[in-house]
Amino acid sequence: MTLRLARRMSLLQPYLFADLDRKKQVAIARGMDVISLSIGDPDLPTPGPVVEAGQAAMADSKNHRYPAYAGSKAFRRTAADWLERRFSVHLDPDRELVALIGSKEGIFHLALVLVGEGDVVLCPEPGYPVYAVSTRMAGAEVHEMPLVAERDFLPDLDAVPAGVLARARAIWINYPNNPTGAFADRAFYSKAVAFAQEHELTLCVDAAYSEITFDGLRALSVFEIPGAREVAVEFHSLSKSYNMTGWRVGFAVGRPDVIEPLADFKSNLDSGVFGAVQAAGIRAMEIWPGPSEQVCETYRRRRDRLVAGLARAGYDVTAPRGTFFVWMPVPGGDDKRFAGRLIDEVGVVVTPGSGFGPSGAGYVRFALTVDEERLDEAVERIVRAGV
Repeated sequence: MTLRLARRMSLLQPYLFADLDRKKQVAIARGMDVISLSIGDPDLPTPGPVVEAGQAAMADSKNHRYPAYAGSKAFRRTAADWLERRFSVHLDPDRELVALIGSKEGIFHLALVLVGEGDVVLCPEPGYPVYAVSTRMAGAEVHEMPLVAERDFLPDLDAVPAGVLARARAIWINYPNNPTGAFADRAFYSKAVAFAQEHELTLCVDAAYSEITFDGLRALSVFEIPGAREVAVEFHSLSKSYNMTGWRVGFAVGRPDVIEPLADFKSNLDSGVFGAVQAAGIRAMEIWPGPSEQVCETYRRRRDRLVAGLARAGYDVTAPRGTFFVWMPVPGGDDKRFAGRLIDEVGVVVTPGSGFGPSGAGYVRFALTVDEERLDEAVERIVRAGV
């Protein structure tokens, strides 16, 4: 019998980072010493107090049962307290906040809550692939907003056609930005809120890298902008700030007429975040900002080391203002060929920018997720490859 998959599966392309991992494994099988600078998976350990809190909670039998679907009261209260300490914004932990099994899960499910056939979602490109993938899987259309160097990798909201806006239901923004490392100031956030208000859009903000900024910069929450609570939903992740990618914990916060349906939708699909993981997340937010400051300093040193090395080698590279990514234009403009040669010839894995969208063509992304000595070695190999 021939298996016929659902038509929606034809909308999926191989996930960018899964494909890179396959290529990495092929190189390893050939005996190469691979330096992987592709996926944004921190090499630093989860802080000790966070691990200890998770271990203690794991031994507590009350966490061996189903957790509360929207997250425990303690987790939601702690997250709301963290938002108030960090951004001086107050949100209701019972009506305006839901725990997530990592922000990726919530970002994907939001599309299934908000949009369907005939609707449009405005997505930045290059951008995190899940914005567009989830939109298409929900049956809606993607309108791409190019992020280009000439605009400091900020979308031109005024360039969205009126016909698109008539059908648009939501818009995504993400700063500090993956993959470009760009930063957005208060003026941009204010314009985004006003734009969402004018066109009756849900403003969806991916704040996964809010705690990784450099050179004295401080990332904003959209809720610092007047009027944002009526239009915005913001996604936070503990993955990057606390080296907790494997724990899978984050939260969404914002307008209750979106948060409550998202929680209801999730209750039909998953059973919430494991209680011990929530306990670890609580401890992480309680000890902020200590670990985050240390993490930022580590990535700043790595950023400076890689950027200086690439510049000495003759590459045109600008230091990112946030995230742990370096976004570099490639000589000749063929990012796929550049990345392919690096992994095949010298065992250095970088991400071709075209995998993040058409405007990413001609760039590659480096992840600062190895130590400084390995970054030096990566630069030496790139020079040796002569690409």
